Amino acid sequence: MRKYLVPLAAATILSGVVTPVLAEDWPAGKVVQIVVPAPGGGGTGDTIARVLAEDLAKKLKTSVVIDNKPGANGNIGAAAAASSPPDGHRLLFSWAGTLAVNPSLLKNMPFDPQKSFTPIILLADVPNILVVNNDVPAKTLDEFIAYAKANPGKLNFGSTGNGSSMHLAGEFFMRETGTKMVHVPYNAPGTATTNLMANDIQLMFQLVPGIIGQIKGGKVRPIAVMATTRSPALPDVPTTAELGHPKLLSSTWFALLAPKGTPAPIIARINADMNEILRDPAVRKRLADMGASTLGGTPQQLADHLAAETTKWAAVVRDAGIKIQ
Repeated sequence: MRKYLVPLAAATILSGVVTPVLAEDWPAGKVVQIVVPAPGGGGTGDTIARVLAEDLAKKLKTSVVIDNKPGANGNIGAAAAASSPPDGHRLLFSWAGTLAVNPSLLKNMPFDPQKSFTPIILLADVPNILVVNNDVPAKTLDEFIAYAKANPGKLNFGSTGNGSSMHLAGEFFMRETGTKMVHVPYNAPGTATTNLMANDIQLMFQLVPGIIGQIKGGKVRPIAVMATTRSPALPDVPTTAELGHPKLLSSTWFALLAPKGTPAPIIARINADMNEILRDPAVRKRLADMGASTLGGTPQQLADHLAAETTKWAAVVRDAGIKIQ
């Protein structure tokens, strides 16, 4: 059997002799850290990371701990992971905003999402959903587009700030449909949702977990999920794709990556384990209950997805003139 070696930084030094640790023996009982570049305490990303880390620990037969490193729109945590030894003991759990949008929004990136990491696997996806105040007369997606075109500049859409997923989804929607609406940034999603229900703003491109309660309570009206498949949390709400708008796709996706140079056998091991975890009905249900769809696939599929998403959102940021101070 061929033996693969981890980098020298992970070697065991005994009596002055360097004894490399075999990658097939990884993690060799050592703790595996997963950096999450966001605060702990119940956010969608942090929750998904903890659910998957729990099952990964069982597969690896070692401790897998979450290391929350928030700040700079995710850049602080991602940069810390990128500079870690490439020995498989520190990974990055991150998402669309930090990996695919930040390079276009921020001038000085402390890492390159496509060059500083080795992709492992796409994990899950939480789509944006177009929701409107109940006083908006449109009931379907085509009706809403027609209504927005008939009222240029009169509809306000809220978001959690410039460059946020909700903001970009709105800019992308206008770009693709030829509509003109006014962006109203908020500091907190709760305030934006309250103002939506009060008709101070007329619509949002919310993430499903953040608005599902108001939808089920009849306080806002869902128009369409910006995805190719229906949200498991809202199975009765149609998607933009099925309504004849296959390009109107927007979501926050989550992925697992390792520092560049992590040995291929370790990447393959984690990928295989995570794919198996994502096929588990119990895991799929836990993620579905929070509005997330499970993904999976190969490292190359993640690399291709990251490249395509980076190109897509760079065009939206450029055309909309979005800038982050």
